[in-house]
Amino acid sequence: MQIGIPEGTRDFGPEQVYKRSYIFDAARSVFVKYGFQPLETPAMERLSTLTGKYGEEGDRLLFKILNNGDYLSKAPAELLEQRNSGKLTAHISERGLRYDLTVPFARFVSMRHHELAFPFKRYQIQPVWRADRPQRGRYREFYQCDVDVVGADSLVHEAELAQIYDEVFAQLGLGVVIRINNRKVLAGMAEAAGVADQLTTMTVAIDKLDKIGLDGVREELAKRGLAPEAIDRIAGLLGITTLEDLRAAMTGSETGLKGVEELATVFGYLADVPFTNPLRFDITLARGLDYYTGCIFEVAVDAARHPGVKMGSIGGGGRYDNLTGVFGRPGLSGVGVSFGAERIYDLLEELNLFPAENSAGLRLLFLAFDEAAFGLALKGVRAARAAGINADLYPVAGKPQKLMKYANARKAPYVALVGEEEAATGLLTLKNMTTGEQERLALPDLVARMQ
Repeated sequence: MQIGIPEGTRDFGPEQVYKRSYIFDAARSVFVKYGFQPLETPAMERLSTLTGKYGEEGDRLLFKILNNGDYLSKAPAELLEQRNSGKLTAHISERGLRYDLTVPFARFVSMRHHELAFPFKRYQIQPVWRADRPQRGRYREFYQCDVDVVGADSLVHEAELAQIYDEVFAQLGLGVVIRINNRKVLAGMAEAAGVADQLTTMTVAIDKLDKIGLDGVREELAKRGLAPEAIDRIAGLLGITTLEDLRAAMTGSETGLKGVEELATVFGYLADVPFTNPLRFDITLARGLDYYTGCIFEVAVDAARHPGVKMGSIGGGGRYDNLTGVFGRPGLSGVGVSFGAERIYDLLEELNLFPAENSAGLRLLFLAFDEAAFGLALKGVRAARAAGINADLYPVAGKPQKLMKYANARKAPYVALVGEEEAATGLLTLKNMTTGEQERLALPDLVARMQ
């Protein structure tokens, strides 16, 4: 049997889990401060819940789950003969792994609306799955950290989400740029270019701008049938950098002007808020997901503060006025953003930004060098744990060299050494494993020192 894990997934050992928890804890502390409540949903959803919410490309990346039992028994013979997987899926698969956390959240709200107080603010930290091609920073199984508000149209929430992005990344010590745009502005661009009926085509192409450049976007639009004059108009609009210039360019589009005013309102709410990371309007930000209808966000590493670091977006989101409507609950506007936990993890690792010592991990390790000392070591670890100190005990007495090797492997910041002399005097030797300093302490004093 060949041992391994599926491509695009990763194991996380204790040290990695501690580091990932550091990210989650930083995000959670900010979420809670802004009044968000925790929520969890199942790993799998009905395919009817997931399909049609992420656009054509997103639907292709959904992981489908085969029906239980003989899943081919109800499949039409003609489809089996045609080997038409697209049409066959509906007969052999009723469920899929969630693609993100926003659509399951909308489904939850639609089912539980009578139990909730609106606006309902929730945060969710769970894994999602996408059948994407694995590469650096892109996995098939990865965690998302989401915050969403549903049941309110107020742009105050967009302003709060921008602040949340800023505060979480400031806590993590990671310099980022927070970009904001509005889907109504993009709709206005399509109207100005005379291609209002091809908004999705335009936004999907613009969304690839960072990867393929402006010439690549032009080629993409041409392949999809847009006229050269429309492509020229779109390319010209993509050079706008200020809301003032954008307002002038949108004079012929009521939708576009509304998008400009929404952006201006958000920036107005944040006018006196100090930001650690820059918040910038960026007309090239498109966010290809079909359900966004208002402000959209994306976060990337700040190249000025972290030169040479290459990574795609590490966060994104936006407003989705119509999402709950597809579940039979119209009229509930929502807005939310997501943190790309796996990419953030890789960046913190690359930039050496994780704390040297993990407060959630082992703090103190007791080592007994002979059987006579083991009783004192056992008493010591119990006293440390009773005092709330994360402590452990090597389960048998042994030679110092062997035990210290174990202590290094566990990366214990402190060890309590208990040998023949310590057992006789009752004074334990506390060693700082970073500095090498040692001191002799009675057990109550040792516990107080560690506290």
